[in-house]
Amino acid sequence: MKKVNLQDKLNLFSEYWSPKIVGDLNDSHVKLVKFQGEFVWHKHDNEDELFFIIKGNLLIKFRDRDIYLKEGEFIIIPKGVEHLPIAEEEVHAMLIEPKTTLNTGDARSDLTKINLDRI
Repeated sequence: MKKVNLQDKLNLFSEYWSPKIVGDLNDSHVKLVKFQGEFVWHKHDNEDELFFIIKGNLLIKFRDRDIYLKEGEFIIIPKGVEHLPIAEEEVHAMLIEPKTTLNTGDARSDLTKINLDRI
């Protein structure tokens, strides 16, 4: 067991849309990520995912509505739900998702990260 300081870990990287593993929780990874700009429409057929906003505001578009997340808020996106994250300014977030979760889900793009760094 050891404590993790989120800000210290966030200071270790600057790239966007590239989650970093900071811990393991049962069959899930705890990840930190920085967002800026628009991601890709995608869904995760077999995994739910949790987005917890540490800094900034994140828009998540769904096919039927938009949800805005502010600092201190989180959302759990159920498996199979198509979504598009958009960060007009830099956002810092924590993700908790199964270890099998690919960041772009069923979509492949230049933003797809197969092997994640552990920091």
